[in-house]
Amino acid sequence: MVVLKEMAKSDLQAMQAELQSLYDDFQKRGLKLNMARGKPSPEQLDMAMGLLTALPEDERPLDDSGEDTRNYGLLLGINEARELMAEYLGVPAANVIAGGASSLNLMYDTVARAMSFGVLGSTPFSQQGKLRFLCPVPGYDRHFAITEAFGFENIAIPMTDEGPDMDLVEKYVNEDPTVKGIWCVPKYSNPQGVTYSDAVVRRFAALKPAADDFRIYWDNAYEVHDHYPNTANTDQLLNLKTACDEASNPDIWYMFASTAKISFAGAGISALASSEANIADIERRISIQTIGPDKVNQLRHVRWFESLGGGKGKGLQGIKLHMQRLSELIAPKFEKVDAELSRGLADLDIASWRKPRGGYFISLDVVPGTAKRTVLLCQNAGVTLTEAGATWPGGYDPADSNIRIAPTYPSLEELALACELLCLCVKLAAIEKLLS
Repeated sequence: MVVLKEMAKSDLQAMQAELQSLYDDFQKRGLKLNMARGKPSPEQLDMAMGLLTALPEDERPLDDSGEDTRNYGLLLGINEARELMAEYLGVPAANVIAGGASSLNLMYDTVARAMSFGVLGSTPFSQQGKLRFLCPVPGYDRHFAITEAFGFENIAIPMTDEGPDMDLVEKYVNEDPTVKGIWCVPKYSNPQGVTYSDAVVRRFAALKPAADDFRIYWDNAYEVHDHYPNTANTDQLLNLKTACDEASNPDIWYMFASTAKISFAGAGISALASSEANIADIERRISIQTIGPDKVNQLRHVRWFESLGGGKGKGLQGIKLHMQRLSELIAPKFEKVDAELSRGLADLDIASWRKPRGGYFISLDVVPGTAKRTVLLCQNAGVTLTEAGATWPGGYDPADSNIRIAPTYPSLEELALACELLCLCVKLAAIEKLLS
């Protein structure tokens, strides 16, 4: 192993000159590669084109109850969509609202309702003064942006190999009544790819919040996004509703999901699940907000997934089969990134990362104080990464060390090139830091 921090200054300077020459060559290539966000590739989206013909043109699009999905009504979504997403999430259909394309929209609206109307009869958040929200880090920037937009103080909670630091979570939640929620991506977390252990899920379920209106915001975005489905390399997540019921904490959770990274990213269906009491409270509020979701799109998703799964009521089987096919596109991209990072950085003691078994991201930790510089160097040579710091509340990573990599959109060839440049920039930034 060649440990950079142990090298003589002259050797570092010589290596810097060599790397700078390689970097200059990259700049001359005029690259335009983007690994900034977890977008499905065009090839992934192509695999869902059957959605567009899932409903026959010569038949009215009626759901199983005979309702015309083209018309008003069915505020909570069509029954078949509620049943499909309930099976997906492992909860009863009565606990599910089926929505439009974006689960993020459902999360935003859930916070907004609490701000305006409170939670199950509690005082609206907007009338309670300065409030706080817990944010596992590194985490999902769009989560943090929601609570930041509503004026919450976002509190960073370190992640462990089993999930958030639950000692810290319990201290905040059980002792501080101004803490109103926590963001969670419990399976293949964004960006590290951590799946919460059974023990962590049970500790969440057993929380005794100082605030009656505290809720767990459980964004189960990657429940079926396994890179190696039906193998020993597939993570299993304990069901939160089951754990909460067993802990006599039935109302403490909200669960979110969507087909955004299953079917069409911009035209999928989503779901919000919670206790029947919470769902009834939400239904009362949204009855003023909307006449109903896009039920035609819900119906075509159900019909298409059922056709893949083998017939009526087999939509979840269809989803899993489709995801198995998608994994054949996605897994090699993650393997390519891992291989390139290993080849370029493994022997220098300047970077670390996890090889996730599912999800959409890879979390790369570099020498503290160099993440922003690394991202800027990549950008100036034609590779766009997520802005350094985005995985922390307020966009501020106190160590300036974390970089989120999104491998799904580029081709394998583009990934190899982008990762070669990324490794080069990580080394350049590290040497600059050491020499300074």
